[in-house]
Amino acid sequence: MTTKEFQKHSLLQIFISYFKPHGRLFFLDIACALVMSLIDLAFPFVSRWCMYTLLPADAWQAFFGVMVIVVAAFTLRAGLSYVICYYGHTFGILVEADIRRDLFHHMQDLSFKYYDKNRTGQLMSRLTADLFDITELAHHGPEDVFISAVTIIGSLAVMFSIQWRLALVIALILPVFFSVVWSCRKSMGEASDAVKRKTAAINADIESGLSGIRTAKAFANEQAELHKFDRSNETFKLSKRMFHKAMGRFNAAMEFFLCILQAVVIAVGGWLIMQGRMNVIDLITFSLYITTFVSPIRKLSSFMELFANGTAGLRRFVELMRIEPELRDAPDAEDLQRVDGRIDLDHVGFAYRDGLPVLHDIDLHIRPGETVAVVGPSGGGKSTLCQLIPRFYDVTEGSVRLDGRDVRRVTQRSLRRNVGVVQQEVFLFAASVLDNIRYGRPDATEEEIFKAAREAEIYDDIMALPEGFDTYVGERGALLSGGQKQRISIARIFLKDPPVLILDEATSALDSVTEARIQATFDRLAKDRTTLIIAHRLSTVHGADRILVVENGEIVEQGPHKELLAKNGPYAALYRTQELQHG
Repeated sequence: MTTKEFQKHSLLQIFISYFKPHGRLFFLDIACALVMSLIDLAFPFVSRWCMYTLLPADAWQAFFGVMVIVVAAFTLRAGLSYVICYYGHTFGILVEADIRRDLFHHMQDLSFKYYDKNRTGQLMSRLTADLFDITELAHHGPEDVFISAVTIIGSLAVMFSIQWRLALVIALILPVFFSVVWSCRKSMGEASDAVKRKTAAINADIESGLSGIRTAKAFANEQAELHKFDRSNETFKLSKRMFHKAMGRFNAAMEFFLCILQAVVIAVGGWLIMQGRMNVIDLITFSLYITTFVSPIRKLSSFMELFANGTAGLRRFVELMRIEPELRDAPDAEDLQRVDGRIDLDHVGFAYRDGLPVLHDIDLHIRPGETVAVVGPSGGGKSTLCQLIPRFYDVTEGSVRLDGRDVRRVTQRSLRRNVGVVQQEVFLFAASVLDNIRYGRPDATEEEIFKAAREAEIYDDIMALPEGFDTYVGERGALLSGGQKQRISIARIFLKDPPVLILDEATSALDSVTEARIQATFDRLAKDRTTLIIAHRLSTVHGADRILVVENGEIVEQGPHKELLAKNGPYAALYRTQELQHG
């Protein structure tokens, strides 16, 4: 289902659409539930027949034969209960897996801008806790409502056939009960929504606290983190209490009506017996049917909690699925094949938010194979300028072209396949060294991976690790040094072998010795590729064919290193400042 379809369809239509691929399991679940309900409905009726017919006639053989059949029916009921539990939950799991698949795929389509605004922990909550509640609703919801409806309607039909006056009194009480249930549903739904939001918030705080645990310890701020967590935890507890208060009101009303039903049956039934319109056997039968009512009504109680939690989770799921990805491939977008690497930025303007422009009228043309360095003060727009090339963001004005083709007219996948990015903050997956390098090209052979590692000068370091290329790198590569992580990320790019390379302050976090070693690797990597180097340390860009100085979102100066020094402009000022700092 597309984003447009999610926007067009109701919650119920979307929910039911996930049932269709697993319709056989669903109908098996409902069929078993129907047979169980019929067995429950038959027992009081069979008991009444035995008391009316077999016992007065001393038909012991027939009576015990009927009891054997009853035992067989309840044995079948137990087997059906197993089928419902196992296959019903299997159905729910399959629905959950389909929903999670669609949600994760949709998240992959969302732009950088969306992730700039939303916390990872909150998104994790939508992928886990919310979807679990939807699963429970998918499995238990239809089943519980169906069993309850069949049992209650069937019981009333039998009771009307026995004594319509007493059945009518019970039928009049039930609508009052269901109106109370419906009124409780809204407050439980609102309370459940609040719990979902607070759960997402506390998950985000936990994710942030665990990710930043080293920083917290370095600043001896564990107590501050505990206080932040305690505040979130208290808010969560309050929202949970409000939900259980709403659920408590519902349960209290339900228990009251269940007790009242029993009392009404005895009171009205006793009065009818005194009037000679009913006998004790029929009163016992009514009592058995009221007992049969208890199970479906309690199911309705559980269903109300499931419904409140499940619909809240479903609403949050659909809300996310209805978000349009800001960056989409054009309908006629074509795959970009191997390119030469000519880059043109024609009068480009860009703003992350309306009214706050970051780049102004950038006009830049880069030849295939040219190495261009981008320097300037922090916040000037250097990284933003380079992020427009692989289309991490769309320009607000002008256009970005690769080999003469507007990047908005080619598929994002093919564009990014031709552009390699090495960032200052290296992200390694919690997997082996081999898997992290292979991420550059998933279909690469081990020999190609080993070759990329040698080119990145990390092969010997990897072989010195306890398990070589199979060594687990830890969360975000925590078990490796900064230089090792950076060179593994470089090996990815060697393996990917893109014609366009962007080095975004890739060595700024490293010491001078490691930086010098990696810089030599970058020089080999940049050979015969169009390369953009974003750098703070001007010593790393002397060899660039051209240097751009970006200030306040504009290119204020450009040219080779020596030429810019001779001009004695902004670049020369930056260079002298760094020389003084390091001199």
